[in-house]
Amino acid sequence: MTPPPKTATDPAVLQWHLNASGDGTPGEAAPAGATPQAGATLTEGTPPAPAGAPAGADVEAGADAEAGSGNPAGGGEAAVPLRRNRDFSLLWGGAGLSLLAGRATAVAYPLTVLWLTGSPGDAGLVGTALLLPQLLVQLPGGALVDRWDRRRIMLGAGLGQALVAGAVAALLLSGHVWLWALLAAAFVEGTLGVLHQLAERAAVPAVVPAEQLPAALTGNEARTRGAAIAGQPLGSGLVALGASLPYVAALVGQLASVALLFGVRGKLQTERTGPRPDLLADVKEGLVWMWRQHFLRAVMAAVAVSNLLFQGLNLAVMTGIQENGGSQFEIGLVLSLSGAGGLVGAISGGWWATRFSLRTLVLGGLAVWTALMVPVAVLRDPFALGALFAASGYVGGVFNVAGGVFMVRVAPDRMRGRANSLAMLVGGGAMAAGPVAAGFALEAYGPARTVLGLSAAMGLTALAALLSPALRRNPLEA
Repeated sequence: MTPPPKTATDPAVLQWHLNASGDGTPGEAAPAGATPQAGATLTEGTPPAPAGAPAGADVEAGADAEAGSGNPAGGGEAAVPLRRNRDFSLLWGGAGLSLLAGRATAVAYPLTVLWLTGSPGDAGLVGTALLLPQLLVQLPGGALVDRWDRRRIMLGAGLGQALVAGAVAALLLSGHVWLWALLAAAFVEGTLGVLHQLAERAAVPAVVPAEQLPAALTGNEARTRGAAIAGQPLGSGLVALGASLPYVAALVGQLASVALLFGVRGKLQTERTGPRPDLLADVKEGLVWMWRQHFLRAVMAAVAVSNLLFQGLNLAVMTGIQENGGSQFEIGLVLSLSGAGGLVGAISGGWWATRFSLRTLVLGGLAVWTALMVPVAVLRDPFALGALFAASGYVGGVFNVAGGVFMVRVAPDRMRGRANSLAMLVGGGAMAAGPVAAGFALEAYGPARTVLGLSAAMGLTALAALLSPALRRNPLEA
């Protein structure tokens, strides 16, 4: 494969990006974390970078030369088809089971508190505790994933999540439920989930050859969306049957995930030579790398704000359905339809990305999100709400196509964990403030006025993106 130009300002960079891949299938991680990374097809060809894919002014390239370096198909031999790649299949399945368990408990934590206490504020607190590691753990977690054995990180995180789920189930079965204990459990669960996700994303290029990365990452996106679609109604439905059941199911799922990951062979990262800098220096290097990517930073900021607003919207919908006598399963239905819309958006994202610039997609998507939020203030029917959430998820799936390809192409293996952690920090870390802020707003103003406030904030975000100078200067479009 032709190596990429040294920097994004190289005159050959645009031609390389257009020739490096095929139909807009994603790379390893979405730039903004609004939704999981998305892909267009499950074909094993290499897709073209979408028109308008973001880039920074002084970005180090060269990930293609390193991607897949640990794959046994190297050395000139024909690559094993992805469906017969044992290590990728085990990694895909193990991480998928962990994701499914995490999705189920993510909706179960706030629902458990909401139904036990009747307080949206307390439910928002536990939701924030679950998401807070996205803000606090990403930077050191990314550096640790680049320093430590990635397989051991995934195994340790999976076992830890199983222990937390078991402890919460035992607490609920005992009948003695303390809010502080659920807050602590949610925070630990979120921390281990961040480490597991970072390690798995960074490990994928070590088990597949470079030409199969787009297909592998598209399969990962389908898995992530599928886990969201199945996990949310699974968690809410099990809560309706018994408060402890989602955590018992998560315990079983995490142990099954660990069993699969034990079978992955070989090293999941390249060896770092020379003296190892301290952890703070590693974090600083990653920050400098991201800071040089001006266009990407602007996109990430816009989607980070939208992530925060959607977390508030989710809690507002939960509260509105509960106040109207709805069930936990109806809430899970609405949220799962959002995941289904995201999956369709991921599949069709390549079509959009090859026809519109990333700036156009961002501005149009923010405007569509604003329009879709407003009716949520008055609707309570779960199918109508599900349709709106499915459309919102579709937009999120389209967003991630361009950024995913860009990230996997531009981040070298030695700092892939930090690159992913920074993208997840900006996009996912902002979500941590969403549930607690929305919880107090819901108690003070009620669901309808809270949703209208969220819609206004989304509209202002769209206007700020339209006026942003950084979003007008995509180096790939120069």
